[in-house]
Amino acid sequence: METTASFVHHLGLFASDFEAGERFYTAVLDVLGIAVGHRADGVAECWSPEHDTPSLSLERAENEAAVTRGAHIAFTAATRDAVDAFHAAALAAGGTSRHAPRSWSEYRAYCAFVSDPDGNNIEAVHKETS
Repeated sequence: METTASFVHHLGLFASDFEAGERFYTAVLDVLGIAVGHRADGVAECWSPEHDTPSLSLERAENEAAVTRGAHIAFTAATRDAVDAFHAAALAAGGTSRHAPRSWSEYRAYCAFVSDPDGNNIEAVHKETS
């Protein structure tokens, strides 16, 4: 059986206001080194410049029932400074803070949590080595 570095290939979110969602995700993912790799009408696909997977697809929801709500997605941050930058970028791009950046000793991680424009719980996590 072939093994891979990640068991998640891609995630998809459906936004009630695509333009607000695209502004939010472009801002917060940029500080983590993740860019919009493909744009089309009502779709933005984001991935690392070195790898196109895992990726995040943001799409315009067809109707209110199709909007993604209640998801919790954690993105890897290379440093504590990147977590801080993620939190600041999220607030500047229309997100709201759930938990300001801080150390979570029980997880050996430095994290920040924000809500995206549709209320999803979006996290940046930097795993500590000690």
